[in-house]
Amino acid sequence: MEIFTLLDTLEDILEEAKNIPFSSKGIIDKEQLMDIIKEIRLKLPDELKQAKWVKEERQRILVEAQKEADGIVKEAENRIISMIDEHEITRKAYDQKTEIIETANEMSREISAGTKEYADTLLANTEEILNNTLENLGNHMNEALKLMQISLEDTIKTIQTSRKELK
Repeated sequence: MEIFTLLDTLEDILEEAKNIPFSSKGIIDKEQLMDIIKEIRLKLPDELKQAKWVKEERQRILVEAQKEADGIVKEAENRIISMIDEHEITRKAYDQKTEIIETANEMSREISAGTKEYADTLLANTEEILNNTLENLGNHMNEALKLMQISLEDTIKTIQTSRKELK
């Protein structure tokens, strides 16, 4: 900055000034000092303009940096919200999966129980028919029919065993 150079020149002139004997006062070239002061006055407005520009530029940079920082913070907040939403969706999907599996297992148990009940009913009806047939045959049969009776009894026992295994 030229003003500082001019101020240094002023200091040099004052230091080089001849002292008046028996005092701290010195002799200086008044015209030389006035010329330097005029130059300082002429340069001062330019220096002030530059300082003002530097100050404004500094402020603009600070505002711009703050906007960028705010944008980064906002983007981070949005990303966090997005991640939370994704986590919530995943949690809900797992909950639904668990519910679907439980429903399927319950339906499977119901179907299995219904199937066993149906098979038991069929076997009970078959057993009853065979018992009635056996009873009728017992009343009216001869020796050949006795063999058939034994065979039917064996069949009934097999059916009863099968029913017990179902339960």
